Amino acid sequence: MALLKMAALSALGYVGYKYFEKQKNPDNAAFAAGQPGDGNFSQVRDAGVSSMRDPENKGWSKTDEELDGSFPASDPPANY
Repeated sequence: MALLKMAALSALGYVGYKYFEKQKNPDNAAFAAGQPGDGNFSQVRDAGVSSMRDPENKGWSKTDEELDGSFPASDPPANY
């Protein structure tokens, strides 16, 4: 009986591992799927919510968009 439980847990672990490996994004953590992560020498993602790997739960304001678009510049936008 213990051997059967061990086999069932092993099979469940294998299926879970394969599922998470399939869902894994091979690019950098900040890049959305389809964004150039590996070939991007500077490792700077495009600006905007659509380029983020994990979308925000709340909507972005115009200020949020402008701040994200100004990165990695040292000067933030002056209109907020």
